[in-house]
Amino acid sequence: LGYDGTVDTILSLPPCESDDENISFTIKRLRRKPKVTLNLQYPPSQGEPDTSIELFSGENLRRAMLTRGVKLNDALSARFDSGGLGDCGAEGTCATCVIGVVKGEELLNEAGIQEKQIFIKNPRYRMACKAIVGYGMQEGEMTIRVNPRQWDN
Repeated sequence: LGYDGTVDTILSLPPCESDDENISFTIKRLRRKPKVTLNLQYPPSQGEPDTSIELFSGENLRRAMLTRGVKLNDALSARFDSGGLGDCGAEGTCATCVIGVVKGEELLNEAGIQEKQIFIKNPRYRMACKAIVGYGMQEGEMTIRVNPRQWDN
């Protein structure tokens, strides 16, 4: 059970019928993790319906999206370091994991110097491999565009 399920189960226990009756249980750790709802918008050319996923605050955006089946490799992304196409393995050099932040930018960590330089013409773009969702354990809702360069074509 997660946090909410555990609390619901505890609250649903029947009351004691007499003063002699006890209910005793041990909970080793009960902590509610802050969550961020991530609304995903896909380019019309991709033919995928918009959807929402739930992420835990503190998760790396790229890793979280990939583990939930979201495809990030934007074929229109040119590698920043070599001019070729590819996947840099979350080093922040190929830009294949670029997302466009439509709403909720304050829920991400601040972009680094290199990332700001790469996206100087597109300040709403972020590299998912360098973005931490719910930075500072914030909760909220974000809307992002997957493969944002495909929206321009």
